[in-house]
Amino acid sequence: MRFARGRRTLLRRCRDTVDRLELPEPFSAEAFVARLAADRGRPIELVPVSSRPRVPCGLLVTLEHTDVIVYFADTAALHREHIILHEAAHLLCGHDQGAPMQTGSAAGLFPTLSPGLVQRVLGRTAYNAPQEREAELVASLIRCKAAARASAPRAAAGAAEDGDSGLAADAARVGVLFGVSRP
Repeated sequence: MRFARGRRTLLRRCRDTVDRLELPEPFSAEAFVARLAADRGRPIELVPVSSRPRVPCGLLVTLEHTDVIVYFADTAALHREHIILHEAAHLLCGHDQGAPMQTGSAAGLFPTLSPGLVQRVLGRTAYNAPQEREAELVASLIRCKAAARASAPRAAAGAAEDGDSGLAADAARVGVLFGVSRP
């Protein structure tokens, strides 16, 4: 019972976070991050890297004057967008303070540097499981909201009747399930 109540509370908190967001049009993760940086008054740098085994596919690095989102560049576009949104969601949810980076992650991302040096420079980049769930849900809800908004004009024009069952329409349906958009 407590688990279900906790999930409902998490979903409500994440919906509230996403409902307050003004999404850029047309939507892209890069445009979203640029708007988030402007809203926060703090730069966010996007840094693409090649994927490596045993390393998280995305990473938020909070530095003194800027935040850095590191993401795998050599993955599918939708996955890359989700990685960026997930890391941005950590900022939206206030997860940008706290625990130090795990040494294994540092060594995997920067194999030529001492893990201790990387950990000191990068600071905090590890999250506990509840924070990961919250960031994952916020990222998914942002994507659903963007897809629902993008598909609304097409649906009004009758695109759905023409057999358009693309990703935007699927995401809009998921958005209805999460309560981000209306049927």
